[in-house]
Amino acid sequence: MPTVDVVDETFLAVPREIIAPEFAHPARWPALWPDLRLEVTTDRGPAGVRWTVAGALVGSMEVWLEPVLDGTVLHYFLRADPAGADGLPAAWPARRAAAEVRRRQRAAKAIAFRLKDRLEHGRAPGEPPPAPAPPAPDRSTPPARSVPPVTQTAGD
Repeated sequence: MPTVDVVDETFLAVPREIIAPEFAHPARWPALWPDLRLEVTTDRGPAGVRWTVAGALVGSMEVWLEPVLDGTVLHYFLRADPAGADGLPAAWPARRAAAEVRRRQRAAKAIAFRLKDRLEHGRAPGEPPPAPAPPAPDRSTPPARSVPPVTQTAGD
């Protein structure tokens, strides 16, 4: 069994097609996992990504985006061992390993909650998504003028 085994699930009230790009671009990975180097093993598009992990840990990681009701369950898996000086898996004492698991669990939940805050825009599960903004008025033609109706007077 890997030394670091993290499993997390968080519901986001947005479609997975909105969440998937957050994990698809390699330029974003260092901000999410600064001490890990990732290589894609499986790009599943809107369903998520699987990586091999190097750097501080050696192993595998996955983000699976499961459509559920009116949103998505973000599943996160990290299964890895600490990396030795040679980059190969090494062993840690039990207390240090447990502390690393807790740290990675908190980091996974922080990533999920930041996404919820940014992508949900305050929408609760079951609420309809916000209505799209109305289109901007067409300024290429002047607005029609309101003309008062013609009324007849007694002398006409």
